[in-house]
Amino acid sequence: MNTPSSPGRLTGQNALVTGANSGIGEGIARELAAQGSNVVVNYVVQPDVAQKVCDDINAAGGGKATAIQADVSKEDQVQAMFAEAIKQFGTLDIVCSNAGIQRDAKLVDMTLEQWNQVIGVNLTGAFLCAREAAREFTRRGMRDVSKALGKIIFTSSVHQEIPWAGHCNYATTKGGIMQLMESIAQELAPQKIRVNSVCPGAIETAINRKAWDTPQAAAALEKLIPYGRIGVAADIARVTAWLASDEADYIVGTSIYVDGGMTLYPGFATGG
Repeated sequence: MNTPSSPGRLTGQNALVTGANSGIGEGIARELAAQGSNVVVNYVVQPDVAQKVCDDINAAGGGKATAIQADVSKEDQVQAMFAEAIKQFGTLDIVCSNAGIQRDAKLVDMTLEQWNQVIGVNLTGAFLCAREAAREFTRRGMRDVSKALGKIIFTSSVHQEIPWAGHCNYATTKGGIMQLMESIAQELAPQKIRVNSVCPGAIETAINRKAWDTPQAAAALEKLIPYGRIGVAADIARVTAWLASDEADYIVGTSIYVDGGMTLYPGFATGG
């Protein structure tokens, strides 16, 4: 069940959300727009799907949306995406680094290509987007739409804390995002740039469909979640939008876990 958004909380601000034509990224883009922000919907493939997200947002009457293609693992494409976003909206106030992929394999079977693909999108992409965001925030100076010069929000994962056998490339990127986020939060906070992460647990998205799309799979997954339900994209989107608002102005360098208690290690609830 969805709870109401806070219309107007982000009015006058402009956001860029990577990987926003599906899953958590789509949810974040829709929520930011519902709260008044104009939104860049970044995508790599399926431009028609990205345009549909934009059309829905534009029809809803909140912030406006535009779709921009870019592979976040490529420096030139990230820079071109930011340039186009700034051309269309004038500047950016919020950058949500959300794009992520999985290429799962046991360690002994994992190829260098699988390793590099995941590192490239999930971690290098996060670095490139954060760097361009900080450059734009400092270039244009303070605006009266927010107490902060700018906000950078990473979509990390419970796997920045919980090891994940068979997914070492993915888990490594999320551990890396934690240190990236905290290091640049420390560096940029004096400039009034707030950097934080939202860490989803088990969320119903296409990237992990096999883990929840049958009753048996869902029941097994729910054993890892003390709260007893699998999350949805809106759970992450609402926290991300709040974190981008002035209501969260004193939150800097923090990872917010949105996981139904998964990081409580429920297997130990009865003594392990």
